[in-house]
Amino acid sequence: MWLLYIKAFHIIAVIAWMAGLLYLPRLFVYHAGSKPGSEQSETFKIMERRLLRFITTPAMIASWVFGLILAIYAIGWRTAGWFHLKLVLVILLSAYSGLLAKWTRDFAMDRNTHPARFYRIANEVPTILMILIVILAVVRPF
Repeated sequence: MWLLYIKAFHIIAVIAWMAGLLYLPRLFVYHAGSKPGSEQSETFKIMERRLLRFITTPAMIASWVFGLILAIYAIGWRTAGWFHLKLVLVILLSAYSGLLAKWTRDFAMDRNTHPARFYRIANEVPTILMILIVILAVVRPF
């Protein structure tokens, strides 16, 4: 029964993590269009820092903790091919999360070098990875 609670908390953490991964690049799109040092830019800095620090990063850590507990205690997952590919995609999603943290620091120091269009395209990465991860976890094709 406790594994069902772990699974529920894992799903909740993943939803929160994905919310942050999808919203932060959207903030970057608008931030890239604001003048460095302006009141608008400073407001975006606060929003980005708080989203990353209080939602996105803790949710990523919780997703990993609960996911690893599930992987350890759920029989059969560790040897399944779909699980290995899912794990690789989750590692890529985590790397993307790290990249968002770097871009947040760049904006905080007024060192952004990318146009808004760059962040619009980057915003598609977590969506694509999420679709693949969910399909692997639900369908388990191999």
